[in-house]
Amino acid sequence: MYPIKRNRRLRTNEAIRSLVRETIISPNDFLVPLFVVEGKGIKEEIASMPNYYRYSLDLLQAEVKELWKLGLKSVLLFVKVPDILKDNKGTEAVNPNGLMQRAIKTVKNACPQMLVMTDVALDPYSIYGHDGIIEDGKVINDESVDVLTEMSVSHIEAGADFVAPSDMMDGRILSIREAFEDEGYADAGIMSYSAKYASAFYGPFRDALDSAPVDAQDIPKDKKSYQMDYANRFEAIRETEMDIDEGADIVMVKPGLCYLDIVREIKNEVDVPVAVYQVSGEYAMLKAAAEKGWLDHDAVMMEQITAIKRAGADIIASYFAKDVVKILND
Repeated sequence: MYPIKRNRRLRTNEAIRSLVRETIISPNDFLVPLFVVEGKGIKEEIASMPNYYRYSLDLLQAEVKELWKLGLKSVLLFVKVPDILKDNKGTEAVNPNGLMQRAIKTVKNACPQMLVMTDVALDPYSIYGHDGIIEDGKVINDESVDVLTEMSVSHIEAGADFVAPSDMMDGRILSIREAFEDEGYADAGIMSYSAKYASAFYGPFRDALDSAPVDAQDIPKDKKSYQMDYANRFEAIRETEMDIDEGADIVMVKPGLCYLDIVREIKNEVDVPVAVYQVSGEYAMLKAAAEKGWLDHDAVMMEQITAIKRAGADIIASYFAKDVVKILND
């Protein structure tokens, strides 16, 4: 006797598959990373991230307007700081007329309703390429937190809606939250990179911002003293819960695909939105494989994005956002 229940009945054609599909992707799922540079008329492709670009402020306006027309309503800003402005103190990071502060104003002027989140870390501003201040060959925590806090306030003053601390210094969420309250910015949001792993998938991003750790004597060669060990699971939950207790509104897991077990663990434990960053290395690998003809770019891209959301992501920061939404809109 054949079984009474045949699971394939719900897979017979696209109509029934669409009707019972558990995970639905929409433009509202995405946070779009944008790279900003000084100058005018600049839209330069990042060599290790095909079809992704750095924009000068004038062309940033057009890009933001295009994103909004596609239904993409949130951006995450990063800046490539000229070498002459870099030091070991994050001086340029707190410049009220710095590139990040001007980028925030540019986005808000071009599209006032666009949600603006900003990267908070010192590596783009550091002569050493680290997320904090270097002293005696170490990345020091508390002094770095002081600068990161001042930097966060300057972003909100410029018009940002959320700051996104990606540095992984201890206690920075509490310090930033207290500063926002003290300065009268109670509505300012914090999306914390709570479970950010010391991953080898970040290479193309560091090319994009020229922010890799420098190879010099007495300087840490990597970020393993502050980013998480990728072998650890329970530490991610502990870090995330601490950030929520300190005032984070959204928590993030970074990178994406290799850490979907962590995404699900955290989603099961917390009651705030969970973001996932599908990072530059994940983007670059698919682009390279598709260029070789080894993978179907769009099919794999959609499968990856769906897997991230299925794992529990409420927000997906992805360089594929425009490509995905164009497929959805078609």
